[in-house]
Amino acid sequence: MRIDIITCIPEMFTGTVDQSILKRAADKNVAHIHIHNLRDYAVNKHNQIDDYAFGGGAGMVLMIEPIEKCISGLKAQRNYDEIIYMSPDGELLSQGISNELSLNENMILLCGHYKGVDERVREHLVTREISIGDYVLTGGELAAAVVADSVIRLIPGVMNDETSALTDSFQDNLVAPPVYTRPAEYKGWTVPEVLTSGHEAKINDWRFKQAVKRTQEKRPDLLSEDIK
Repeated sequence: MRIDIITCIPEMFTGTVDQSILKRAADKNVAHIHIHNLRDYAVNKHNQIDDYAFGGGAGMVLMIEPIEKCISGLKAQRNYDEIIYMSPDGELLSQGISNELSLNENMILLCGHYKGVDERVREHLVTREISIGDYVLTGGELAAAVVADSVIRLIPGVMNDETSALTDSFQDNLVAPPVYTRPAEYKGWTVPEVLTSGHEAKINDWRFKQAVKRTQEKRPDLLSEDIK
């Protein structure tokens, strides 16, 4: 997979794309992230990429020309499955969306800034808009990093144990059950006996019931009627 991120603050990704899962994916040649500075496509010698909004109002707006030039240049080199604008009013990121995006070969993530982008970018250039929550960030950079991480970790070959992602929270509309590790007893606090029994069927049954219980307590909105 290839993810191209368009941003006016490329420094926001320093130390992010070359760490942890993202670095492992690159080292394994499974997925690569490329950062593109929108100012490289500025409209004049002053590196202008934003301007005042027509009609007045507070805040600046990212101009269409630099964004279109960058996207067109990338599309001239390869086909893209999705061109995604990180927007607070986009569809809310979910595990299901991350699963879907992990099947793509090439994606562009466009980071907004200031008061957003010229509406014509949304009308003519992007294929999808995604939000990571009902709140506003300074720009789309942190949101793009979240999307990249949530997607890349699902690609086969990235994680050492590929079954691990299948048991993550939200994969089956349940949050994950409790997990424990050694020692089995610490200061009188013990691990449930079933987990040390070696009985796989009983362990799986316990984990499912605990996942349902925890979901009922923490995220009842996720439960389907037949589980409730």
